[in-house]
Amino acid sequence: MSLFKQDLNRAVTISSYPCRRAMRLSPKLAANLLALSCWLVLTCLAVAQDLPPGKRLPSVTMSPPRTITVTRGKPGTVDLHFRIDGGFHINSNTPTTEFLIPTTLKLTAPTDIVVGKVIYPPGEQMSFPFAPDEKLSVYTGVLVLGVLVRPLVTVVPGKYAFHGQLKYQACDKAACYPPRQLPAHFLIDVAKGSAARKRNPGQSPHVHR
Repeated sequence: MSLFKQDLNRAVTISSYPCRRAMRLSPKLAANLLALSCWLVLTCLAVAQDLPPGKRLPSVTMSPPRTITVTRGKPGTVDLHFRIDGGFHINSNTPTTEFLIPTTLKLTAPTDIVVGKVIYPPGEQMSFPFAPDEKLSVYTGVLVLGVLVRPLVTVVPGKYAFHGQLKYQACDKAACYPPRQLPAHFLIDVAKGSAARKRNPGQSPHVHR
Protein backbone atom coordinates (compact mmCIF):
# COMPACT_ATOMS: atom_id res chain seq x y z
CA MET A 1 0.00 0.00 0.00
CA SER A 2 1.42 3.40 -0.97
CA LEU A 3 2.11 6.08 1.61
CA PHE A 4 -0.58 8.22 -0.04
CA LYS A 5 -3.21 5.52 0.44
CA GLN A 6 -2.08 4.92 4.02
CA ASP A 7 -2.58 8.63 4.72
CA LEU A 8 -5.95 8.42 2.99
CA ASN A 9 -7.08 5.52 5.18
CA ARG A 10 -6.12 7.47 8.29
CA ALA A 11 -8.00 10.51 7.05
CA VAL A 12 -11.12 8.45 6.33
CA THR A 13 -10.97 6.85 9.78
CA ILE A 14 -10.70 10.25 11.46
CA SER A 15 -13.38 11.78 9.27
CA SER A 16 -15.86 8.99 10.05
CA TYR A 17 -15.42 9.40 13.80
CA PRO A 18 -18.21 11.97 14.27
CA CYS A 19 -20.65 9.63 12.50
CA ARG A 20 -20.35 7.35 15.53
CA ARG A 21 -20.89 10.26 17.95
CA ALA A 22 -23.57 12.22 16.16
CA MET A 23 -26.46 10.54 17.98
CA ARG A 24 -25.22 11.90 21.33
CA LEU A 25 -25.41 15.51 20.16
CA SER A 26 -28.30 17.92 19.66
CA PRO A 27 -30.28 17.16 16.47
CA LYS A 28 -29.13 20.29 14.61
CA LEU A 29 -25.46 19.95 15.55
CA ALA A 30 -25.57 16.22 14.88
CA ALA A 31 -26.95 16.82 11.39
CA ASN A 32 -24.27 19.42 10.61
CA LEU A 33 -21.44 17.22 11.89
CA LEU A 34 -22.79 14.19 10.09
CA ALA A 35 -23.03 16.07 6.80
CA LEU A 36 -19.55 17.53 7.19
CA SER A 37 -17.95 14.21 8.14
CA CYS A 38 -19.60 12.36 5.26
CA TRP A 39 -18.42 15.10 2.91
CA LEU A 40 -14.86 14.66 4.22
CA VAL A 41 -15.01 10.90 3.66
CA LEU A 42 -16.28 11.26 0.10
CA THR A 43 -13.80 13.95 -0.88
CA CYS A 44 -10.85 12.09 0.63
CA LEU A 45 -11.89 9.03 -1.35
CA ALA A 46 -12.11 11.15 -4.48
CA VAL A 47 -8.51 12.31 -4.26
CA ALA A 48 -7.35 8.69 -4.17
CA GLN A 49 -8.17 8.53 -7.88
CA ASP A 50 -6.02 10.16 -10.55
CA LEU A 51 -6.38 13.92 -10.52
CA PRO A 52 -8.10 15.37 -13.58
CA PRO A 53 -6.04 17.54 -15.95
CA GLY A 54 -5.37 20.94 -14.43
CA LYS A 55 -6.13 19.77 -10.89
CA ARG A 56 -3.28 20.21 -8.43
CA LEU A 57 -2.57 18.92 -4.98
CA PRO A 58 -2.30 21.46 -2.17
CA SER A 59 1.18 22.56 -1.23
CA VAL A 60 2.67 24.06 1.92
CA THR A 61 6.29 25.19 1.73
CA MET A 62 8.73 26.54 4.29
CA SER A 63 10.62 29.77 3.59
CA PRO A 64 14.38 29.68 4.29
CA PRO A 65 14.68 30.50 8.00
CA ARG A 66 16.95 33.23 9.29
CA THR A 67 19.68 32.20 11.74
CA ILE A 68 19.29 34.12 14.99
CA THR A 69 21.80 34.59 17.79
CA VAL A 70 20.77 33.44 21.26
CA THR A 71 22.88 34.00 24.36
CA ARG A 72 23.35 30.84 26.38
CA GLY A 73 21.30 30.78 29.55
CA LYS A 74 18.75 33.16 28.02
CA PRO A 75 15.61 32.54 25.94
CA GLY A 76 15.14 33.49 22.31
CA THR A 77 12.36 33.23 19.73
CA VAL A 78 12.74 31.84 16.22
CA ASP A 79 10.07 32.76 13.67
CA LEU A 80 9.32 30.14 11.02
CA HIS A 81 7.40 31.13 7.88
CA PHE A 82 5.25 28.69 5.90
CA ARG A 83 3.42 29.53 2.67
CA ILE A 84 0.07 27.93 1.85
CA ASP A 85 -0.82 27.77 -1.84
CA GLY A 86 -3.56 30.12 -3.02
CA GLY A 87 -7.00 28.55 -3.10
CA PHE A 88 -6.19 26.23 -0.19
CA HIS A 89 -6.41 26.45 3.58
CA ILE A 90 -5.20 24.26 6.44
CA ASN A 91 -6.83 23.68 9.81
CA SER A 92 -5.55 25.91 12.59
CA ASN A 93 -3.90 24.56 15.73
CA THR A 94 -7.28 24.81 17.46
CA PRO A 95 -9.93 23.48 15.06
CA THR A 96 -13.55 24.19 15.91
CA THR A 97 -14.49 20.50 15.78
CA GLU A 98 -12.64 17.58 17.34
CA PHE A 99 -12.44 15.45 14.20
CA LEU A 100 -10.53 18.03 12.15
CA ILE A 101 -6.77 17.49 12.27
CA PRO A 102 -4.93 20.44 13.87
CA THR A 103 -1.76 21.96 12.47
CA THR A 104 1.15 21.06 14.76
CA LEU A 105 4.91 21.54 14.74
CA LYS A 106 7.11 18.94 16.45
CA LEU A 107 10.83 19.56 16.87
CA THR A 108 13.90 17.76 18.17
CA ALA A 109 16.62 19.87 19.76
CA PRO A 110 20.36 19.41 20.24
CA THR A 111 21.59 18.34 23.66
CA ASP A 112 21.41 21.04 26.34
CA ILE A 113 19.14 23.31 24.31
CA VAL A 114 15.55 23.49 25.52
CA VAL A 115 12.69 23.91 23.07
CA GLY A 116 9.81 25.71 24.73
CA LYS A 117 6.29 26.07 23.47
CA VAL A 118 5.41 26.75 19.86
CA ILE A 119 3.41 29.95 19.42
CA TYR A 120 0.52 29.42 16.99
CA PRO A 121 -1.45 32.38 15.66
CA PRO A 122 -5.24 32.38 15.98
CA GLY A 123 -7.01 30.95 12.96
CA GLU A 124 -9.27 32.81 10.56
CA GLN A 125 -12.96 32.05 11.06
CA MET A 126 -14.29 31.07 7.64
CA SER A 127 -17.32 29.29 6.16
CA PHE A 128 -17.26 26.99 3.15
CA PRO A 129 -19.90 25.65 0.74
CA PHE A 130 -19.80 22.19 2.31
CA ALA A 131 -20.77 23.65 5.73
CA PRO A 132 -22.23 27.13 5.16
CA ASP A 133 -23.64 27.40 8.70
CA GLU A 134 -20.37 26.47 10.40
CA LYS A 135 -17.33 28.66 11.06
CA LEU A 136 -14.06 26.75 10.75
CA SER A 137 -10.74 27.95 12.18
CA VAL A 138 -8.15 27.86 9.39
CA TYR A 139 -4.84 29.31 8.17
CA THR A 140 -4.37 30.78 4.69
CA GLY A 141 -1.55 32.57 2.90
CA VAL A 142 1.56 32.93 5.08
CA LEU A 143 1.67 31.16 8.44
CA VAL A 144 4.23 32.36 11.01
CA LEU A 145 5.04 30.13 13.98
CA GLY A 146 7.21 31.24 16.88
CA VAL A 147 9.52 28.72 18.56
CA LEU A 148 10.95 29.49 22.01
CA VAL A 149 14.47 28.15 22.59
CA ARG A 150 16.86 28.44 25.53
CA PRO A 151 20.44 27.15 25.48
CA LEU A 152 21.72 26.05 28.87
CA VAL A 153 24.72 27.87 30.31
CA THR A 154 26.83 24.75 29.67
CA VAL A 155 26.36 24.85 25.88
CA VAL A 156 29.51 25.42 23.84
CA PRO A 157 29.05 28.55 21.68
CA GLY A 158 28.43 27.84 18.00
CA LYS A 159 25.73 26.98 15.47
CA TYR A 160 23.13 24.30 16.26
CA ALA A 161 20.54 22.70 13.97
CA PHE A 162 16.94 21.86 14.83
CA HIS A 163 14.81 19.44 12.83
CA GLY A 164 11.14 18.54 12.93
CA GLN A 165 7.86 18.10 11.08
CA LEU A 166 4.90 20.37 10.39
CA LYS A 167 1.77 18.21 10.33
CA TYR A 168 -1.26 19.67 8.57
CA GLN A 169 -4.40 18.83 6.61
CA ALA A 170 -5.22 20.99 3.60
CA CYS A 171 -8.60 21.64 1.99
CA ASP A 172 -10.01 23.76 -0.79
CA LYS A 173 -13.62 24.83 -1.26
CA ALA A 174 -14.60 21.44 -2.66
CA ALA A 175 -12.33 18.79 -1.13
CA CYS A 176 -10.14 17.91 1.84
CA TYR A 177 -6.92 16.01 1.36
CA PRO A 178 -5.11 13.39 3.47
CA PRO A 179 -2.89 14.83 6.23
CA ARG A 180 0.72 15.45 5.31
CA GLN A 181 4.02 16.18 7.05
CA LEU A 182 6.48 18.83 5.91
CA PRO A 183 10.11 18.70 7.10
CA ALA A 184 11.07 21.79 9.10
CA HIS A 185 14.52 22.96 10.12
CA PHE A 186 16.41 25.99 11.36
CA LEU A 187 19.72 27.05 12.92
CA ILE A 188 20.57 29.16 15.94
CA ASP A 189 23.93 30.68 16.79
CA VAL A 190 24.63 30.30 20.51
CA ALA A 191 26.72 33.14 21.93
CA LYS A 192 28.71 33.06 25.14
CA GLY A 193 27.48 36.43 26.33
CA SER A 194 29.36 39.08 28.25
CA ALA A 195 30.84 38.22 31.61
CA ALA A 196 29.25 39.86 34.63
CA ARG A 197 31.21 42.85 35.91
CA LYS A 198 32.71 42.51 39.37
CA ARG A 199 31.85 45.34 41.72
CA ASN A 200 34.63 47.08 43.58
CA PRO A 201 34.20 46.02 47.24
CA GLY A 202 34.79 49.61 48.30
CA GLN A 203 32.19 51.01 45.93
CA SER A 204 28.84 52.07 47.29
CA PRO A 205 25.96 49.95 45.93
CA HIS A 206 23.98 53.16 45.39
CA VAL A 207 23.99 54.99 42.09
CA HIS A 208 26.12 58.12 42.08
CA ARG A 209 25.09 61.11 40.01
